[in-house]
Amino acid sequence: MDELETRELRYVIAVAEELHFGRAAARLSIAQPALSKAIRRVEARLGVPLFIRSSRHVEPTPAGEALVEHGRHALNAVGAAVRRARSAGDSRAPLRLVLKPGGDAGLLSGLLAAYAAEPDARQVDILFSGPADRSGFLRDGRADVGLLYTPFDDLGGLDHEPLHTEDRVAVVPAGHRLAGRGAVLVADLEGETLPRWRGVPGVPGGGGTGPEVADVVQLLHLISTRRMIAVLPRSLVSPVPPGLVAVPVSDAPASTLVLAWNERDRRPLVAAFVTAAQGLVARHPA
Repeated sequence: MDELETRELRYVIAVAEELHFGRAAARLSIAQPALSKAIRRVEARLGVPLFIRSSRHVEPTPAGEALVEHGRHALNAVGAAVRRARSAGDSRAPLRLVLKPGGDAGLLSGLLAAYAAEPDARQVDILFSGPADRSGFLRDGRADVGLLYTPFDDLGGLDHEPLHTEDRVAVVPAGHRLAGRGAVLVADLEGETLPRWRGVPGVPGGGGTGPEVADVVQLLHLISTRRMIAVLPRSLVSPVPPGLVAVPVSDAPASTLVLAWNERDRRPLVAAFVTAAQGLVARHPA
C-alpha cells in the first residue's frame, strides 16, 4: 500500500509548518510519541526521509517539502469534494457568492434580483474576501460563484462570464501634481508611491513599494493622508470621496468585472446564477 490517508497528510503538514514535533502534536491534539511514530510509518511506506531531526531542530527534506506542497492541494481537493457533495445533496443549501467589499461595479443588486426570478432560485449568502483570495474560494469549494476582476485575479481553473468593462483611474489627493490633468499615462506615474496589495504580486499600475493594504477603505485613507496614490477600476471610487481626485489613465489596461466559477462545477445551482447574469448583461449592456 503506497497511498496516504488524509490524516497522515495533515500530520506531515503540521510538522512542516510548526518545525517542532511537540507543537505539531499539540495542534493536532495527539500525543507527541504517536505523531513521531506516524511520521516514521509514512517515511517507511514512501521509502524516503521527510524530515531532518535533531534535538533542537526539525527541517523538511526536499521530499518532505514536495509532499507538503502537493499534500495541501490534495487536502483542499478533498475538502472541496465534501462541500460540493453536501451542497448537491441539500436542496435547501444557499448559493455562496464571494466578492471583495465594493467590488461589484454596482451590479450586485441587479444580479440578485435577476437570480431571484429564476426557477428554483435559492437564498444567496454573500462572502467577503481579501484582495486576492476569491479565486481560492472558488477552487476549493468555499464559494460557488464569485465576482473577480481581470486582468488582476487569477482565473486558472475557472470559467467566467464578462459582466462589465471599465477604465482605470489614478486616485490622488486634491492638490497633487496630477490632480488637475484631464488624463494621464502610466509613464506619468513614475516616481510615485503605489500600494502593495496583500497577497497580490506587483502589476503595472497596481503594485509598488508603498505600504501594504488589505482593502480599498484602507487604501483611500492612505491616499488622503498623502502616503501614496493608486490606480483602480473607476467603479471602486465612484463617487470619488471628498479630498480625492480620480484622473483617467489613458493607456492602462481596461478592467473587466467577471462572474467566475470552478470549471468542473456543472451543478444546476451554479448554472442558474450564470444564466441570470447573462440575461442581466443582455438587457443592460455596459
